[in-house]
Amino acid sequence: MMGLMADSPTITLDMSELRAVAAFAVTCARTALKIFEQDRPGDPRSRDAIDAAQTFVDGAKRAKLQRDGAWAALRAAQEARAAGQPAASEAARAAAASCSAAYLHPLAKATQVKHILGSAGYAAHALEIAAGDLPAVGEEHIARFAALATPAVLEVLDRYPAAPPGGARAGALIRLLDTSLR
Repeated sequence: MMGLMADSPTITLDMSELRAVAAFAVTCARTALKIFEQDRPGDPRSRDAIDAAQTFVDGAKRAKLQRDGAWAALRAAQEARAAGQPAASEAARAAAASCSAAYLHPLAKATQVKHILGSAGYAAHALEIAAGDLPAVGEEHIARFAALATPAVLEVLDRYPAAPPGGARAGALIRLLDTSLR
């Protein structure tokens, strides 16, 4: 069980649950990786982030590898956005979120839902943009991701409040997934 934080409502989480959440996040992020790699060939940061998250899923301790992977993928997302590659940017954000899933905090805050479902929301948005900004494509991927959520992921999600407002289109997709899973 994870430690409790003072002055915050807490949620009980164990490592097997964190690994289940991270496994879901990795699966979702992998669906959009090809978009990043097509738009940004030779940039390994998104793949490296997903691989770092997979290392945690496979039993490694949470460590600098996941934190560094998340930060590197976020920088890749910023660079892709600056280069006019929004789909690649969202795919990199999905990769960063896969690493962040390992750091889901045991705080009963809506913002923590992004650690659980962020990878799916960003990946769905990347796929939506790549298909020509077709909302139905993003929503179709959200339905596919919902079917991939294991009972362990659902149990963890149910301990948290609903996903928060904001976050533009990726945030809307996260909330759509959140609603469909509850």
